Amino acid sequence: MTEVFRNALFINYGGLGDEILFLPCIEDFKKKYPNCKITLCLESRAKGVKQLTSLIDEIIEVDIKAGGLKKYFNVLGLIQKARKGKFDVVISSGKSPLVAIILYLTGIKRRSGYFSKTAFLLTDGVELDENQYAGSMYHDLILPYLDEDNILDEISVPHLKADGNFILPHELQGGFVALHPGVSKMSIDKGIFKCPDVSFWYSVIKGVLEGNEGKVDGGKKLVLFGGPDDKEIIEKILEDKEVSEHPNFINYFGKTKNLADLMNTLSFADSLICADSAPLHIGVGLGLNIVAIFGPTNEEKLVPKKENIKVITNKKIDCRPCLWHKRKVNCNQSQCLNIDVSDVLNAL
Repeated sequence: MTEVFRNALFINYGGLGDEILFLPCIEDFKKKYPNCKITLCLESRAKGVKQLTSLIDEIIEVDIKAGGLKKYFNVLGLIQKARKGKFDVVISSGKSPLVAIILYLTGIKRRSGYFSKTAFLLTDGVELDENQYAGSMYHDLILPYLDEDNILDEISVPHLKADGNFILPHELQGGFVALHPGVSKMSIDKGIFKCPDVSFWYSVIKGVLEGNEGKVDGGKKLVLFGGPDDKEIIEKILEDKEVSEHPNFINYFGKTKNLADLMNTLSFADSLICADSAPLHIGVGLGLNIVAIFGPTNEEKLVPKKENIKVITNKKIDCRPCLWHKRKVNCNQSQCLNIDVSDVLNAL
C-alpha cells in the first residue's frame, strides 16, 4: 500500500534561481500526492518564488548564512517550527553532514537528503550527482517517493505559468526582445561577477535596435528590464543617448511591481537576453527563446539542453567554467566575460 503524505516540508537554501530550479522536485511530488500541503523553507532573499507558483502553500524563512551564534539559533528555530508543524515527510537539499542531523532532530518520520557521513540518520538517502542539470539534481531527492511509472528519463525543467488574465501594457504590445543585464547585488558584493561590463550591453542593445541592416526599421523593439540590484548598470546604459533616445528602445526598469508581474510581462517576449541570473530561470520556466550569457559559471548545470535556449560563452579560453568547483570568487583576469557581441546577435 502506497504511503499517503498530507504535510510535507521541503528545505532548500540559495538565491531565487536556486528555488526556481528546485520547483520540479516539488511539482512532481505534488503530482504523486495532490492533497499534500507543501511548506518550503528558504532564505529570505528567495521568498519571492512563492509569487511564481501555486505549488507552495507556506514558506519558512531562515537566515542560514547569519554570522556566529545567530546561525545556530536560527537553525534551532527551524527545528522547533518543524516539530510543531506536524509534518510527515521532510525533503532537504544540501550536502553538509549537518543536514541529516537537523532533519533527524525535527522528529519527522520520513527524511530525505543526500548521502553524507551522517546519512544513517535519514530514512531515505539519495546519491548526490552534481554533474547534471540542477533541476534534475534536486529532483533526485524525491525518487524514493515515486513509483517507477512516475520516474522520467528526461531532465526536470521548471514549469511556470503566466496569469492568463494579465493585460500587457500598450507600449509593450506588438512583440519585443527583453533584456535583463544584471545579477544579484549579493553576488557582486562577494566578488562574483557573472556578466560583462556595460560596454557589452551597449553594443548588444544597439545591435538589436538597428537590426542586421543597420536601419531603425530593420531592428526590433527592445525592452530593458531590471530590479533594485540592477540600478547602477541600468543608469550607465541610459547615459548613452543612442540607446535611451532610440524610438525602438523602452526602459522598463523598476516598472514591474513584483516577481509575478515580471514573469507575466516576460511571457510576452519574443526572446530574452540575460546573464546567469534569476530572470534566466524564469525564462526557462516560461519556455521562452533565450540567449544566455555565461562567464565563470557552468551552463551545463544551470541551463537545460533545449533548442530554444542558446548559451553564449567566450570560446577562446579553456579555463572556464571555474566558479564553485575551482574557486569561490572570480579570478583577477575574468577573461571569460569578454563575450563577442556578434555571437549574441547571431544567436538571437
